[in-house]
Order: sequence, then C-alpha cells, then structure tokens
Amino acid sequence: MPPNTTASTGQQPGKSGRRKGRKARLIVLVLVLALVGGVAYGSYWSISTVRASFPQTKGTLTLKGLSGPVEVKRDNYGIPQIYASSDADLFMAQGYVQAQDRFYEMDVRRHMASGRLSEMFGKSQVDNDEFLRTLGWDRVAKQEYDTKLSATTKKYLQAYAEGVNSYLQGKDGEDISLEYAALGFTNDYKPQTWTPVDSISWLKAMAWDLRGNMQDEIDRALLTSRLGPKQIADLYPQYPYSRNKAIVQEGQYSELAGAFQQGGTSGSSGTNGTSGTNGTGGASTGTASGASGTGGTASGTSGTGGTASGASGTAGLDSQLGGLTRVLDDLPPAVGVNGDGIGSNSWVVGGKHTISGKPLLANDPHLSPSLPSVWYQMGLHCRSVSSTCQYDVSGYTFAGMPGVIIGHNQDIAWGMTNSGVDVTDLYLEKITGNGYLYDGKVKPFETREETIKVAGGESKKIVVRETNNGPLLSDRDEELVKVGRKATVDTAAPDRGDGYGVALRWTALQPGTTMDAVFAMDKAKNWTDFRKAAAQFEVPSQNLIYADGENNIGYTLPGKIPARAKSDNGSIPAPGWDPEYRWTRYIPQDALPYEYNPDRGYIVTANQAVIDPDKYPYTLTADWGYGARSQRITDLIQSKIKDGGKISTDDMRQMQLDNSSEIARLLVPTLLKIDPENKDVREAQKLLEGWDYTQDADSAAAAYFNAVWRNVLKLAFGNKLPKELRPKGQCLWVEPVNTTGPADEAEKVRECGQRDPDRAQPDGGDRWFEVVRKLMDQPDSEWWSTPKVGTRPAAHNRDQLFKRAMIDARWELTAKLGKDIDSWSWGRLHRLFLKNQTLGTAGPEFIQYALNRGPWELGGGEATVNATGWNAAGGYGVVWVPSMRMVVNLGDLDKSKWINLTGASGHAYSAHYVDQTDKWADGELLPWAFSDQAVEKSTSDKLVLKP
Repeated sequence: MPPNTTASTGQQPGKSGRRKGRKARLIVLVLVLALVGGVAYGSYWSISTVRASFPQTKGTLTLKGLSGPVEVKRDNYGIPQIYASSDADLFMAQGYVQAQDRFYEMDVRRHMASGRLSEMFGKSQVDNDEFLRTLGWDRVAKQEYDTKLSATTKKYLQAYAEGVNSYLQGKDGEDISLEYAALGFTNDYKPQTWTPVDSISWLKAMAWDLRGNMQDEIDRALLTSRLGPKQIADLYPQYPYSRNKAIVQEGQYSELAGAFQQGGTSGSSGTNGTSGTNGTGGASTGTASGASGTGGTASGTSGTGGTASGASGTAGLDSQLGGLTRVLDDLPPAVGVNGDGIGSNSWVVGGKHTISGKPLLANDPHLSPSLPSVWYQMGLHCRSVSSTCQYDVSGYTFAGMPGVIIGHNQDIAWGMTNSGVDVTDLYLEKITGNGYLYDGKVKPFETREETIKVAGGESKKIVVRETNNGPLLSDRDEELVKVGRKATVDTAAPDRGDGYGVALRWTALQPGTTMDAVFAMDKAKNWTDFRKAAAQFEVPSQNLIYADGENNIGYTLPGKIPARAKSDNGSIPAPGWDPEYRWTRYIPQDALPYEYNPDRGYIVTANQAVIDPDKYPYTLTADWGYGARSQRITDLIQSKIKDGGKISTDDMRQMQLDNSSEIARLLVPTLLKIDPENKDVREAQKLLEGWDYTQDADSAAAAYFNAVWRNVLKLAFGNKLPKELRPKGQCLWVEPVNTTGPADEAEKVRECGQRDPDRAQPDGGDRWFEVVRKLMDQPDSEWWSTPKVGTRPAAHNRDQLFKRAMIDARWELTAKLGKDIDSWSWGRLHRLFLKNQTLGTAGPEFIQYALNRGPWELGGGEATVNATGWNAAGGYGVVWVPSMRMVVNLGDLDKSKWINLTGASGHAYSAHYVDQTDKWADGELLPWAFSDQAVEKSTSDKLVLKP
C-alpha cells in the first residue's frame, strides 16, 4: 500500500512522533472512487455503494423471533451495550449487532475454519483449504454441537445464528460490506446463512494459534541437520526458575495428582535423557533434554543416552518437517498467526495493595495485528437478572461467537494469557500400502473424501487419511510426501521403505466443552462458580486470572492436557508405531495447579512457567516462555507496594506501557567497553551512554541497540542455522551437510532461507535472551565466531563479535535512517501497518489502499511488557501487538478502562474503523461504562429492536 495511507479519525496529531498525520477521509474516498471508476466489466462504485453497508444505529428495527423489545446503546466509539429481558433475546441481538459491524470478517473466519476459502477467493487458496480440511475443524465443531454441548448452550448458539441471519435477510453482498462489492468483480460469491457450528469452529482456529510448542518440536528436529545435540541444547536452555518466578508459588493441586502419577503414566524426562525422579523435572529439565535427552524418538529408543541418539533419531527429517513449516507459513494470517511469538500479559493485585481497597485486574493479549481487530467490545445486560435472563456482563467478544470471552460481570472479573502447555505432538508413521504400522501390526487408515469448491474454477477432491494419532499432514505437501526418506534409524525402528509419514495429535481435534465454559464464566458469581466453569474450558488451555468484589483474587489452569508416557516429554516428533508414545490419559482437572488469595497479594501471568517442577509431578511442557515480561511486571508491582505503597488504575495502565529492555540491561555495559576504531561507529556507541534501556518511539539509543542485538543474533546463531529456519531471501555459502572437517571454499554450497521472515529464527525473544545470558560467561565459545565478509572483520570471541555487530548495525541504520544519528528513532524502524487480512494483503493495489491503514511509529519491543513484538531474523516491523488492553476496577466497575487495537466497525470508511488506534498507540485507555446510569450517560446512538 502507499506508505502515507492512514486513517482519518478526527483526533489531534499524535504524540512523540508515534504516527503520521492522516488525510481527510473524504479525500481518500474520492481518490478511491476515482480509481475504481475504470475497473473491469465497466463497473463502478459510488458513495452510496460505500455507505450502503453502514449499520443503522438509531431508531427502530423489527427483528423476527424476539420475545420482547431489545435496546442497543452505542457510545461515541460505536461500542454497543445490549439490554434485553431474556437470554435468547440477548444473544439473538448480539448476533444481529455483530453482523451489522463485522459480518465480512465473520464470513472469512468461518471459511478459514472450515477449509472453504477457495469458495470466496478462488484457486489461490486451494492448498490452504486442503490443509485445513485435513485438520477437519468444522467436523469436530459439529461433533461438539451434536454430542458435547449442553441444551442451554445450543439454544444460545441458535439464537445468535438467528440474529445474524435476520441481518442477512434480503441483503446482497454489496449491502453488507465493501469487500463483497470488490469480490463481485471476480466471482459471483454470495454470503450464506450462519449456523451454530460456524460459531464453534472459530474456537478451533483460535486454539490453533495458541497450540503450544509444535513449532519448537519441528525446529528441534530440523536443527539436527546442521547442529549437534550439545549445540541444540545451548539454544534451548533450562527455564530460570530462581530468577523468573513461576505463576503458582503458594498454590495447590489435588492429591489425586500424586496418586495418578504413581500409576506410571506421566513421568517427565530428566536431565541428559535420564528418567525424571518421581516424575519431576518438568520444564526445568525438559527444555534442555528436549534437544538432547529425549532424542531417539525416531529410532525407538527413549529416556537414556539421549545425547547420542537425539541427532540420529531425527536426522533427515528436514525434508518433511521443512515442508510442514512451509505449509504453516502459507496459512492465512488470521489462522497461522506468528505462533512462535504469541504471548500475553495479565495480572491481578489484591485490595490490600490498591488505593480503592478492592482488586485491580489487567490484561493485554498479544496477537498478530489485524484489521479489524480480532476483538469486539460489547456489553450484554439483562434488564433484571433472573432465571430467565441470567447475564449482566461486559468485555471482549469474538465477532461470530455469542457471549463474552474476557471481561467482567457484576460480581467478578477475569483475564487470560496463553498457558503454552503442550497439547500437540507430531508422530512419525510407518506407511505400508493402505495402512500404517502400530504395535507390530498394520492398521487401516480412516479415510474421508472432501470436495473443495473453487470460485471461478473446477472443484477439487482430496482424500484425507488418519492414523490412530491423527490426520496425516504429510499428505498435504509435496515435500512431506517423501517422508523420512533420509531418516537415520536404528534396528529397533521399522524399515523406512519410501519414508515415514507425519501425523498430528492435538487436543482440539476431539470434541470438547469450551463453548459451555464461556457462558458459565459470564454468569459466575464467585471463585467456586468460576473454577467450575473454567474446568470446562478444555481448548485452548489458558492461564485464567480472577478477582471479585469480595476482595478475592485467584488463578487457575484449565485445559485438556495429555499425560504422556514417562519416556516422552513431547519435545520432538515421536514414533507412531510404538504404543509407549500414545496418549493414554489426560491430567485430571482437579490435579491442575491453582492459586487463591496468596499471601503476597498479587498474581502475575505472562506466559512464564506455570509451576516449579519440583512442586508438581506432571510435565506440562518443555517450552515455556522464559519469563522476561512476567518478572518485569512482578518487579514493577513490588516497587509500587514496598513500604506500604498503593496501586491505582492508572498505575496498572502505566505498567502495561513499560518499555524496558532486559537484554539491553545485560549487554550494554559490555558494548560500552568495546573500542571501535571507526569514528562513525563510536558516534553510534555513544548513544548507549546513560541510556535507561527504555524503548520509546523517539529513542535513537533504542534504535541502535536493537540493530546491534539483531546483528549479534545473526552473526552468532542465525548464519549457523539450517535453511529451513532462516528467513527467505537470506542466502549463504555453507559447508555441505554430512561432510567431515571444514570444506574448501570451492566445495561450499549456496543455501537460501525458506521461512517466512516473521517466523524465522533467531526471532530475538526471551529464549534468545537466555541463550546469550548463559554464553556471556563463555567469551571464547564457538558460538561467538564468525567469518570475515568483505571489509567486515572476522570474529573469534565474544567481544570481537560484538564489535562486528556494532559495525554492521551502524551501516544498516545509515542505510535505513540516514547518516545523521540525530535523526534516528526506534519508531522509524518499528512501525505498525494494519492490513485487512484478505483483500488488504492480496487484492488489487487500489483495494489495499482503501482497506489498509498505517503506519504508526511505536515504542515497545520484543519480550517487553509493552510487547510490540518484532522478529530479529526478519526485520524491525511490528509483527504482534497487545491486541487490546483493559484494567478492571473491582471497587467501582464504572472506573474500569479499556481500549481496542482498531475500532468497533469492520467497514473501511466508518468513523469507527480505526478510531481507537491512535489512543491505543499513545497508551491511552477509554472509560468503560457498566452500570445502567453510566451506560445511559455515555450513549450517543440508541437502536430499538422490536419483535
């Protein structure tokens, strides 16, 4: 899109250079209409076409099926608060209102989740549809609806669908959204009616985004093509429990856990591949042993001797697993959203530490930026809470799903962060004819035929094959078809023949009850209700924090989490033919960790380890986040409450905006001791003198440090990784695999990276903080060596490599920002573009111009509390963000605050398309009215829906 394309919001120019000025919306609209005037088929758009889809927000509408009148009150930001007298009316109105603002987004989501994107966008999406049909989310969603969900939940889903369909009735595509008018130029797609299963299937898409360590599992196997077990272990260090505290420190789990553990179903791998004592060890040992200790999964060995068998067990899987990574890269962003870097912050502070004397609860989930935002703010209010109308709740919803996902009701508040527990495993499968090998016998595949309809083309039929572990993903990629052809195996493994297949086992591919949990949480009145509701929240597994008006705070970990065999910690692909690696049970809900009213008076969750493995008998994952954000939040809270200090709502907001860089705090003292000969490099180095390590948008020091950090990672690690992990476009001359000794220059081969830049390694997250922290005390480690390139000097130790990185960073920023360092700023490098996730990324240029917005120049960074993440292997652009921010004040709910990344509307020229983004970028929060009086006072538009 043109670089100066931005939104007009009517706000004053931005602060601290965070964003560029906007063109008036009318000017942009006139330009768009002028461009569109000459589009193929002689079609043209008028202003009336653009405005046709804007929702009616005032007056009266008839909604067939309602039992009584419903009021929809919208504030100045278009955020709706719905008032009804029955549950069914409430959720029917929710469906209608969300469809008014977001139906195109809802429609695309359901086509993603059901593998039907080709019906909307043609043959370019066939490969994606094949993969998504293989996963079969919509089939599982239907099974949930038919067999798992309560009758009440089904009633609510049906009411919601009726509301959506009432909105659609009698409307053509161009009456619904500008995007449908654009699609009309290329195909005759017509929106179809909404079903309850459409709502459930989106939960599967979100679960996919939050699925845990599958990418780490792939990466560890791919690394074996170039790195040895010790080197891989260096790149997956142990979690620093002594420095970055786990979530649960004073909590509990049921005694059932101990009894269940004695059944021998879930011990964890110990250090260097030995069996964990009494089932402990968990992440602290599993992370290191995942690379080296549990190896041999392909060769059928387990537990012992991992450092020897780890490499041989997975060597040669680069072909099939690299193919799987490319499939994941190609998935639409709203499904495969930067899974490596996704995180979130949430914390709750009890009343003894707050100004109001009641709890404060903060949450900001980190997701890939999208336009519109994945979240939709809304209030759902029964005029009188009773057995026939049970809800009085407000918060963040998903357009396309009834209920509220994160927020508060009249009694409690809750937030979520991704737990990161391991709920996926990849299995190597020995394929034989029409079946696969399991426990010495050939079992037949379960198969089904799928027909993919293609807009403007012929339909395509595919056959999906499943093993007892799950769908065979290797059928969906030409590289994966060659599965295991080069795999090194020992005599315990079956003959590879034409190779091994790759199957996926994942908890979300089994019917569950998460939709029941949403409604139960929305009406929970206390901790007991909340825990009971959370137990139904099976997929995706989330860290749930809690607070109530009675001054209680808590945390609970729900989810369907496998209890693996003691020989398997789920860190690398497992042998599907060996029954020992089958999932046989799940950890009982009563045995999952929780914490209630801890003595310290606060609870922090930010994707760190859930519990110290010495205190818990199960392995939850081998791949926690490493706790940089969580510990910084903890430090900020402790600094506020020391000597009896009290925390306010605005203090919580300020903590959400903390830009401090932990890795800068570690590296800058060493960088300042280096003596670069070049005066321009010395000039840049001086930016770091006296820098307070905060990454504000206008900071030149932050720009230079992050460039140095990026080049340290590239020189020390990135250039030594296999091509499957490096970013596309990065080509290197490397020694051929499987050579003995250094290769002559003439023998080296040119290899180019294969991974999407936003998902390549090293990404610069807090795992890499820990990698570098451990190597700082090893200045002569081989990792610090890098060859001479052109006039850039070679390095043979840490300080030489740091000097080289400082040189490279200086000239990189000179090229990007200019030679004058006074003009440098972090925000000029670290920019956010908001793109419509379909036509805004692949549509004609004028359509992208109409739908997309940005850039915004942001502060924050990777693994900071203000987590505007960027991928160091791919560049400095913002690739994930705090998708919303909220602070709930349990002392006075009307003093709570919230903000969304974009706005309530999905209509490109609505006043509410991106009207919250400027404030979001500046770290502001909006008032969050909840009581009847506060909502009425804030109402600017009122719509009455009548039967």
